[in-house]
Amino acid sequence: MSLTEEINKRRTFGIISHPDAGKTTLTEKLLLFGGAIQSAGAVKSNKIKKTATSDFMEIEKQRGISVATSVMAFNYKGTKINILDTPGHKDFAEDTYRTLTAVDSVILVIDCANGVEAQTKKLMEVCRMRNTPVIVFINKMDREGQDPFDLLDEIEDILKIKVRPLSWPIGIGATFKGVYNMFEKHLNLFDASKTKLARDIVSISDLNDSALDTQIGETPANKLREDIELIEGVYEEFNEQQYLDGTLAPVFFGSALNNFGVQELLDAFIKIAPFPRSRTTDVREIAPTEDNFSGFVFKIHANLDPNHRDRIAFLRICSGKFERNKFYQHIRNNKKLKFSNPTSFMAQDKSVIDEAFPGDVIGLYDSGNFKIGDTLTEGEIMNFQGIPSFSPEIFKELINKDPMKSKQLEKGINQLTDEGVAQLFTQQPGNRKIIGTVGELQFEVIQYRLKHEYGASADFMAKNFYKACWMTSDDDSKIEDFVKRKAQYIAEDKDGNLVFLAQTQFLLQSAQADYPEITFHTTSEFKRETV
Repeated sequence: MSLTEEINKRRTFGIISHPDAGKTTLTEKLLLFGGAIQSAGAVKSNKIKKTATSDFMEIEKQRGISVATSVMAFNYKGTKINILDTPGHKDFAEDTYRTLTAVDSVILVIDCANGVEAQTKKLMEVCRMRNTPVIVFINKMDREGQDPFDLLDEIEDILKIKVRPLSWPIGIGATFKGVYNMFEKHLNLFDASKTKLARDIVSISDLNDSALDTQIGETPANKLREDIELIEGVYEEFNEQQYLDGTLAPVFFGSALNNFGVQELLDAFIKIAPFPRSRTTDVREIAPTEDNFSGFVFKIHANLDPNHRDRIAFLRICSGKFERNKFYQHIRNNKKLKFSNPTSFMAQDKSVIDEAFPGDVIGLYDSGNFKIGDTLTEGEIMNFQGIPSFSPEIFKELINKDPMKSKQLEKGINQLTDEGVAQLFTQQPGNRKIIGTVGELQFEVIQYRLKHEYGASADFMAKNFYKACWMTSDDDSKIEDFVKRKAQYIAEDKDGNLVFLAQTQFLLQSAQADYPEITFHTTSEFKRETV
């Protein structure tokens, strides 16, 4: 099969949502329809023993939330689908933002009762930055919630994107009977089933057919006819190019927990979702159809298998063909590496692969060579862009509770911060470790993982910092002078870059005024953003 044919077979997307909208449950049901798993574990309660396929970290199982991005691949109707299930919790937003650099489209899950929520809005802003195509899945229609038309208005008003329903619910809550697939012109009726697939599909190409009344009752049938007529009158025809441009979001309704509407979503997705797209580097744009391989690391995870101290770098392939045991250029380290056991993922289940193509996400066993954002190529010197570290919002000093386990603590905190769970800043004198995160929950995860994966006990002491700012200047002497004067607020990040830990917004503004020759950056990707 040619490279172009392999590319056209692939769809790589992320699932994003506000916490508890049902994102991880939807992921499981997509895997269920794809035949990748035989039954799904309900994830409503974190007390049950069977947890979501995509939640494999022990703390995720205990808390009933996703705190790390999971990568899963499966085949459906001749299409290879790569799903990246992201954390919904705002404290892990940075992991989600980085993951969105590795996908070609997203499915945005919205709870029908809560509508558009704070994290939904933030995630949508990230998608808009890259014009990422978005499909909306309005979930939990088997529970009481808002009127579907009100939800569509809310999405357009708050998320600032045009919508077009491609499926429509019949009833809501106690009266929910299923969905009418406007894209394929048929009716899907399901019995509630949390673990198995239900297949009760009725082909109704004409809504005036009396068979509709027979299937769902006269009153619901008339309501459905009125709703569809209103939709056709108010909303424009679905325009695939507008969707691919990121300006129009097709909308589907259903209940992921009970399998309502999931197959309509999946069937439409493989028809309209984009193939692997071009990616920008600091040199040029890279098309997926180029012969030479290239890719970038967007995530690192240590101890995916607690029984083996493995560390895996997640690589998005951008162009060409990746081959097992072939040497590739690690751009940042300027050395050649080959990989004897590259893997594909079905959540925590891994299988060794011999080759992979643009759109695929593979795992590379890593002995410490990789950092997030690293680029691999067949020799061309370039770096993929758009994978920065943001300034943290919360800063705490790492306190070692057991001096006998200092080595374990050092190794643990280095590996966890390599993963992007948090950022590590080192202050002198004393080699003090300052951990920066975007949320409190990350400290709980770090503490838990240090203890259970590395045998190290640690506490955190709050530090009063407002922002971490990376510094650049054309005049090195200005930075030297600033570092001398502000020594107690200077640290180094993991790459040895100097960072100014400003205590307040006022002190940051004062530093900018006093040192106009220095640029203070709020992300580690200096070319993109300054304060």
